[in-house]
Amino acid sequence: MKPFNAPWTRWAMMALFAFTLALQAGPPPAKNDVRGGRDHPMLTRFPNSHMVEYSKNFNSVAFAIGTGPGNTVVRQRVEGNATRQTCFHNDANQQPSALELIRNYQNAIKSIDGEVVYERLPRDTDGGETTLRVNAAGSEVWVRVVPGIFSAPTQSYTINIVEVAAMQQVVSANKMLDEIKKNGFIALYVNFDSGKWDLKADGQATVREIVAMLKSAPELKIKVEGHTDNVGSAAANKTLSDNRAKSVMNAVVAGGVTANRLSAAGFGQERPIADNRSEEGRGKNRRVELVKQ
Repeated sequence: MKPFNAPWTRWAMMALFAFTLALQAGPPPAKNDVRGGRDHPMLTRFPNSHMVEYSKNFNSVAFAIGTGPGNTVVRQRVEGNATRQTCFHNDANQQPSALELIRNYQNAIKSIDGEVVYERLPRDTDGGETTLRVNAAGSEVWVRVVPGIFSAPTQSYTINIVEVAAMQQVVSANKMLDEIKKNGFIALYVNFDSGKWDLKADGQATVREIVAMLKSAPELKIKVEGHTDNVGSAAANKTLSDNRAKSVMNAVVAGGVTANRLSAAGFGQERPIADNRSEEGRGKNRRVELVKQ
């Protein structure tokens, strides 16, 4: 293995500088890179490597966040502007080990106050994996690094970077009430972790506005309806949407609204309002609706 600090000093400085330029275009593509491929403006490739696969779009990526029963990997899906790069080292005699690659990326993220969320160290039949997270330019950024160990003569590595979209502005109580009076319902986009129904910070803010709306209109009764996209089984999605609707309803009741003014139901993937074939459409279908009763 070559000395750990040899590539790190130069590379870490490059990575740190790149983060300060996050809103600018990334470095120009290397000579041998796949057409269209380029370094992410927030994190550069390992020195002396070239890119063979590249994609950039809005997507959902599963990041390892821990281990569960039987040492199975627990993953969390993160949505946002996703970049995927697969690179090969240029020189078999100078390429880093899988562990060195992982440690370099971990140190680069930690140098800008990021954190290591998960690591699986390399072993004979596994190159390992690490998940990293950092806040940069007002956005939460997730990074997944997976070294390859089976290619020859040089080895590869894949990097996934997801910049979480900025939190959507919470719809105000007055806006909710206006929409319900006009259309009889309003669709709200409450963020939940994949497969979960616990309310996150923006969801709790939305609940506060629902409470304020109902307190300002004491005669109004609503049904909280949960909806999902078509990813997964129909039965599981229906259960998930029901749990999410009930989670919102229970939080509204906890906020001081009388329980007999609310009901909840989940419809899973049964009532799409957009095309599930695109990520944008699936995002619109994952919603909570407040329907006037």
